Amino acid sequence: MILCITEKPSVGADIARILGANSRHDGYFEGNGYWVTWTFGHLCTLKEPADYTPLWKSWRLAYLPMIPPRFGIKIIPQKSVEHQFQVIESLIGKASEIINCGDAGQEGELIQRWVMQKAGCKIPVKRLWISSLTDDSIIDGFKHLKPQEDLQPLYEAGLCRAIGDWVLGINATRLYTLKYRDNGNGRDDRPILSVGRVQTPTLALIVKRQQEIENFVPKDTWEVKTIYRDTLFSSSLKPFESPEKAQKIVDEIAALPLQITDISKKKGTETPPRLFDLTSLQVEANKKYGYSADDTLRTIQSLYEKKLTTYPRVDTTYLTDDIYPKCGQILMGMPQFQAIIDPLKGKALKKTKKVFDNSKVTDHHAIIPTGQPVPDNLSERELNVFNLVAKRFIAVFWPDCVFEQTTALAEVGKYKFKATGKVITNLGWKTVYAKDTPDVDEDDEKNPANDDAQDEKSARDEEKVMPKFEKGESGSHQPKLVKRTSQPPKYYTEGTLLKAMETAGSQVEDENLREALKANGIGRPSTRASIIEILYKRNYIVKAKKSIRATQAGIDLINVIKDELLKSPELTGIWENRLRRIERKEYSASDFISQIKEMIQQITVTVLSDNSQIKI
Repeated sequence: MILCITEKPSVGADIARILGANSRHDGYFEGNGYWVTWTFGHLCTLKEPADYTPLWKSWRLAYLPMIPPRFGIKIIPQKSVEHQFQVIESLIGKASEIINCGDAGQEGELIQRWVMQKAGCKIPVKRLWISSLTDDSIIDGFKHLKPQEDLQPLYEAGLCRAIGDWVLGINATRLYTLKYRDNGNGRDDRPILSVGRVQTPTLALIVKRQQEIENFVPKDTWEVKTIYRDTLFSSSLKPFESPEKAQKIVDEIAALPLQITDISKKKGTETPPRLFDLTSLQVEANKKYGYSADDTLRTIQSLYEKKLTTYPRVDTTYLTDDIYPKCGQILMGMPQFQAIIDPLKGKALKKTKKVFDNSKVTDHHAIIPTGQPVPDNLSERELNVFNLVAKRFIAVFWPDCVFEQTTALAEVGKYKFKATGKVITNLGWKTVYAKDTPDVDEDDEKNPANDDAQDEKSARDEEKVMPKFEKGESGSHQPKLVKRTSQPPKYYTEGTLLKAMETAGSQVEDENLREALKANGIGRPSTRASIIEILYKRNYIVKAKKSIRATQAGIDLINVIKDELLKSPELTGIWENRLRRIERKEYSASDFISQIKEMIQQITVTVLSDNSQIKI
């Protein structure tokens, strides 16, 4: 008998149906030469410190750092987990071959490998590797099973991640708790000071931003503007630090005519936005609907399990070339979007390197719809997230948005002015979003500027036709002084925090540069939502409307950590890069573990050498 092990009971039921294993038993299906069983996500975990020696049960500085000579795993001590493991262990003992049907990613590989190791598996193992749970995808996956050995680097990267988090998280948490936690008059209910490889740099980002805002000193500057034929012209002069100098120029030019010296028009294009990876989907769902990162992750996972979208825990925005022939069929499977799909019919779908690039895809491609019919019983959140994915997929096949940029140069006496206007001549892909409702505000804590600055912003942002200027024309105008007050940076929202985690704290809007920085991001797409949730749970951060604020405990913890190793986004990003290199066989797993051990040794020495009396 061939044993298939899936990661969830629902996936097990689907695979059993397709394989013809229709006889249901306690914890598995049987039939047609197959057993199909499942885990509940993690059944195993790394051993706790006390599992290695009773001495490590006690929280004492003298025992730190705790580094086992060899790391071991154990079954999670829950009755349902223990029972299901016994079912799997029994089936492994009788099977001739195993097909690992876990989620096709680093975490899925680790979950299944640990279960098989704990069960003493000695039989051949093959790997089902699929990007969606549609029947066709599963059937095709069983025709192209991978040897388990091909996934060994992926498993080693997952194991390194787990061990690294254990070594740093458990030791640093005990170290900082014992050294810096206030004794609270001997109370036993004092919270621990939780420290981790990913959560601490993330908290440091939030604290740093909050301190920048609180320490911000606003600065006023004044700019010379003038209105000619209902068009706002800006002076080429640098902003003035005092209103008196600027006002002199306003007074000087008030009686002089404005003359148009040059008119230029330039056509431009705007390409469709990239397809979604998990992080960009979480960012967009937070921006448009206010959903938390965890809400979006759970929602897109549900859509995946309902066969409506492809594998969600991905960090690429590209598709492979072999997906292109299937795209027309996927589009035709979404009749609810007929109005924005019909214009694409009867012509070859657009294919660009910004969408289809084999070199940018490793395990899984970007998140796209599967083309399966959408049921009527989706929740509002599921429908909203599905629509985001579907419209982004449709948009990449539409033509570019085309616009015309007009620049008018002018002079008033010896002073030069400029006005610009942008007119969209062909909406292109923006047609897909033409009827969408506006996004919710990204930050409810906006600092209002003065009226003049707001008026100028409206004039700058509005896309409208400029008057038809003629070179050499002149006339009266209305000069004015515009006061600008510098604004502090905004508090993070979950969406902007996810962006910062993705780029290791760099403030990057350019999509190409963001793609390049992903390899050094804080955490993985699949873990960032849980990290933010941990910070909420530990009471290190709280939500104020849509923005995230660090609590005093969070601020105190970051301030007391003097070792940049623990709170540096850049260095944490380098560790993530090394884990990815382990997946590609470009870096040694043993070297990674050795560096983690060396790091915790250095951190321990640094903290124990601190003679301050700081207490949190």
